[in-house]
Amino acid sequence: MPDKHIVYHIPVCPFSQRLEILLALRGQEDAVEFRVVDITKPRDPELLAKTRGTTALPVLETPDGTILKESLVILRYLDEVIEGPSLRRSDPAEHAVESMLVAQEGPFTMAGYMFVMNRDPEQRGGHLEKLLNLYRSMDDFLKAHSSEGPFLFDSFGLAEAVFTPMFKRFWFLDYYEDFELPDTPDYARVRQWKEACMAHDATKQVSKEEIVKLYYDYALGAGNGALVEGRKVSSFAFDPPWQARPWPPKDKYSTSASDAELGLVA
Repeated sequence: MPDKHIVYHIPVCPFSQRLEILLALRGQEDAVEFRVVDITKPRDPELLAKTRGTTALPVLETPDGTILKESLVILRYLDEVIEGPSLRRSDPAEHAVESMLVAQEGPFTMAGYMFVMNRDPEQRGGHLEKLLNLYRSMDDFLKAHSSEGPFLFDSFGLAEAVFTPMFKRFWFLDYYEDFELPDTPDYARVRQWKEACMAHDATKQVSKEEIVKLYYDYALGAGNGALVEGRKVSSFAFDPPWQARPWPPKDKYSTSASDAELGLVA
């Protein structure tokens, strides 16, 4: 059996970054062993045996061999067992409030990913409005429960750890869809929260360049390591490394770059 917790993950995965943020906040980055999974290749049979055939990541293996799935489950578990101050609020009413905000993450994440994967220019307006509606809902929630900010409570906590990786993944919307929050009062509080979350020192695991380059195939409608038609290499491939590749074309509706143009040919 391993002598520490093991997380099987994709390095750029937002759900894995939640765990990395928790460990960074605690100064306990070495308390968990992260093992990288290449999603452009078939899953290792040994890992599939551990997960009983499921492929979603991250997956956590405890020192006694127990397998835990679902990032929020893993995050809450590590919050309990890793030494350091708790992410979740100890007051029951405050924890209920942060849980209500966390519950908005699923629709928010889905809206952002559906937006970047959309290939129909005529559908762009609908995706944009759906995402803006969700931002307005979060703005209203934050004003009701935390009007001063910048965080939901007095410090970076559970809700921030859940949402920050999605805020950073949505750099792909800034790049491929020219997305930006309107500079109007109905987005002011959520903008303050988003900026404070993204600026926090414990959330520096990824960069905009990394997200834009690795998620190019998502912008063409191909997710989770799937290949774009006419291509032989996924933008999620480990080699050549993303740092050595050129920035992809911003135009996702009428342009589809080749492997060579994306720097994916060694």
